[in-house]
Amino acid sequence: MKVVYLDNNATTKVADEVREAMLPYLSELYGNPSSMHTFGGQVHRNIEIAREQVAALINAEPEEIIFTSCGTESDNTALMSALLSRHDKKHIITTRVEHPAVLNFCKTTAREGYRVTFLPVDKGGRLNLEELRAALTDDTAVVSIMYANNESGVIFPIHDIADIVKSKGVPFHIDAVQATGKIPIDVKKLPCDMMSISGHKMHAAKGVAALYIKRGARFTPYIIGGHQEHGRRAGTENVASIVGFGVASDLAKKHLQTEGTRIQDLKDKLEQGLFNTCPDPRINGDMVNRLPNTTNISFEYVEGEAILLKLNEFNICASSGSACTSGSLEPSHVLRSMGVPFTAIHGSVRFSLSRYTTEEEIDFVLEKMPPIIKELRELSPYGTDLACH
Repeated sequence: MKVVYLDNNATTKVADEVREAMLPYLSELYGNPSSMHTFGGQVHRNIEIAREQVAALINAEPEEIIFTSCGTESDNTALMSALLSRHDKKHIITTRVEHPAVLNFCKTTAREGYRVTFLPVDKGGRLNLEELRAALTDDTAVVSIMYANNESGVIFPIHDIADIVKSKGVPFHIDAVQATGKIPIDVKKLPCDMMSISGHKMHAAKGVAALYIKRGARFTPYIIGGHQEHGRRAGTENVASIVGFGVASDLAKKHLQTEGTRIQDLKDKLEQGLFNTCPDPRINGDMVNRLPNTTNISFEYVEGEAILLKLNEFNICASSGSACTSGSLEPSHVLRSMGVPFTAIHGSVRFSLSRYTTEEEIDFVLEKMPPIIKELRELSPYGTDLACH
């Protein structure tokens, strides 16, 4: 049975073009890019081509890009650099709905003596910019806010946020892991100091990411060792994945406008179909300012994990708004921060599409979902009055 993969905010299929570009660096082109000989030098040149390709996706300069192992490393590097570069400042500002790569880093620093402001969001997952403005102090070392939320898909007004932060002269880091390749990003028009992006969210391989560091921004390396990445990130480069990341960036830039519209149309069809066949589904997040590929829908009095298990019987892959699948008994911190009712928070499902998603796949999901919800609601103590039409 064909896999219907609608969990692209978790990871994406490696594009065929990416895989083909990587293969030579897993076989005959195995030289170390730091070597002086020509065999290694040709590898180094292709890393620099990939750097240009990744930079072009966000309209950065190639020298403003360093390669890392993952989005988590990029986030941690940005935050640690900001703290080390401004060691006299002991205040951090972030939000309650960040990815754990930022959220848990900030919680760790709080245990080490830093003061952290976790900005709340409203029921639509939106920030109050006046609360951000009020939180900034002379002691603020860094502000780290995501471009778009990985669970709800809500896009923050990142340009307005950047203007507020930079008006106070505070370093600003953006976690753009979920946004890059899905919506246009232009760092020349966005006053931020650092930005994290990740390859496997945009059809590159796992194990490669990048950190944009604005030219002139103060930066202290997080990983110390050799001279790689112009001394800003030590360690022998993951050549094959970096080359693939470059190709994936080229593909994302090429498909950004046309595929973005097509994906949004498919997402809208999925949402409308579920609204037409199930009573009182709830969209979690701003209905307008959302990523074109992401929808987070709650079905009251049904467990999200049960929905996923039923979908899995048909080889349909999605994610639950409850974090039980990641080893926690607690529901999603994002949905809790948005005030989603308890009866809905455990019945939330995130569908995230990609440029490989087809209309036939959406039709298949719309065929299978209503009877699944009907069956699960009939098993609930609230009875069949909540079942799908």
